[in-house]
Amino acid sequence: MKNVPILIIAVIFMSFNLQNNEETYSLTITVKDLRNSKGVVQFSIYNKEGSIPDEKYKKYYKKDSVAINDQTATITFNDLPKGRYAINILHDENKNGKVDKKFIFPKEGIGFSNYESIGMSNRPKFSKASFEVNTNSAKVITVIYL
Repeated sequence: MKNVPILIIAVIFMSFNLQNNEETYSLTITVKDLRNSKGVVQFSIYNKEGSIPDEKYKKYYKKDSVAINDQTATITFNDLPKGRYAINILHDENKNGKVDKKFIFPKEGIGFSNYESIGMSNRPKFSKASFEVNTNSAKVITVIYL
């Protein structure tokens, strides 16, 4: 019975070490050819089927915004576990963190991984936008102004 506390501590320590040994990767994302350098670019990454489109930004895995320099913005997300991810960007010219619309179309630039254009017959979805992350990698996203 004296060894039970030691055994419990050893099991806890081993499970903590196993959880921290999971390989992780970095993903660098770049957006070029923004129409101006106003505001920020909001980068959101997703890791679940059905998570995009996400106009209210509630289903993302990680999200961050960066300043624009010479109509270009770049960010690196670190510590991503191996898996499938999709990217959504917003050229947030007024820095309000949401997709502003004119009628039904976004007024600001948007973009998704694996998409060069979007429309009624080419709506964003995770299955098309997603890609495998199993090494440190980089993606360039096309910004789309409608």
